[in-house]
Amino acid sequence: MHFLTRLAARAGAACAAALLWCSPAFSAPPASITVTDLAGRTVTVPAQVDRILLGEGRLLPALAILEQAELPRRLVGMMGDFESLDAPGYRQWSQRFPQLDKVARVGRNNSGSFSDEQAIALRPQVAILGLGSGHGPSQSHRETLARLEAAGIAVVFIDFRHDPLRNTPRSLELLGQVLGKRKEAEAFVTTWKAELERVQSRLRTLPVGTAAPTVFLENRVGLADECCATMVGLVGMLLDGAGGKNVAKGLIPGEHGTLNPELLLAQQPRIYIGTGIGNMGDAQKGALRIALGADATPEAARQSLARANQRRGINALQAVQQGRAYAIWHHYYNSPFNVVAVQVMAKWFYPELFADLDPQATLKALYARHQPIALQGVYWTGL
Repeated sequence: MHFLTRLAARAGAACAAALLWCSPAFSAPPASITVTDLAGRTVTVPAQVDRILLGEGRLLPALAILEQAELPRRLVGMMGDFESLDAPGYRQWSQRFPQLDKVARVGRNNSGSFSDEQAIALRPQVAILGLGSGHGPSQSHRETLARLEAAGIAVVFIDFRHDPLRNTPRSLELLGQVLGKRKEAEAFVTTWKAELERVQSRLRTLPVGTAAPTVFLENRVGLADECCATMVGLVGMLLDGAGGKNVAKGLIPGEHGTLNPELLLAQQPRIYIGTGIGNMGDAQKGALRIALGADATPEAARQSLARANQRRGINALQAVQQGRAYAIWHHYYNSPFNVVAVQVMAKWFYPELFADLDPQATLKALYARHQPIALQGVYWTGL
């Protein structure tokens, strides 16, 4: 009888152990997860991602928000647009992470240079691309996407440029899912949303009928001789978020184009903003590009803006003559730190309403918490 009791007890223990092993808490982790990217595509990605390809080099700071000091560990390839279009900015990253110089480049600084063959040969598990990008493959490059996916590469689109104030937090949340960094993504998104709300909540307090200041936004100052390249998309979206009235709206098709100088002289927008694509080398040569970015100094930035504003057509604007002329770093159009540009422009547009807002402090805090490099340089200036 005692033998039968012991036998039953052992059998019960074995069944309990089997049930415990088969319970959800002890089941094997999933091999993949399914996400919806910013192009609205349903994508299956490995649950554990060890090899990443960037469809734009300037997405490095976004990746670093999640990866921090381990930034190069999973990166196997990227485009060469970062070092080509923002050499001082890339130099700061490569000095902190020399391994970045050894990361394979799968193209230069435009989508036509992207090599499907090189990308596939690197065997990435996930390719992170920019929505509608002009500097890497976009959702319209169907043959490239088909080749990558046929090779077993999950393609995920994020967006900081087309609808930045809606899609920046969504992009970071998506990256957090894909890369297993939800906590890091949530921390950044929470801060980003709070900083944007600091602007939008005050704009909502303006009396009904308050006229927004008219603004001429000059695109990539000094890239070409003629006047007047402008944007309604890209940085123009950040201008809208800051409560300005872009004089180019409704006058140019697409995201960017050119305005007639006579129209500007007739309208006389209250505020002028140029986007800066120059650096200290340009400033030292006396070039007409506005020097902003990782290597810029306050004095060089101001002097380059003043020099650029002496151009014919621009120098006739009352905003320039009366000191309401400013410049913002061009690359904010493709940066997760775009909320800082919104704060900067809000102060230019409504100086009394935002008298206590300190965008420099915002940028410094974002870098200190969410970037593995120190904040350097100057990213906006005024006369």
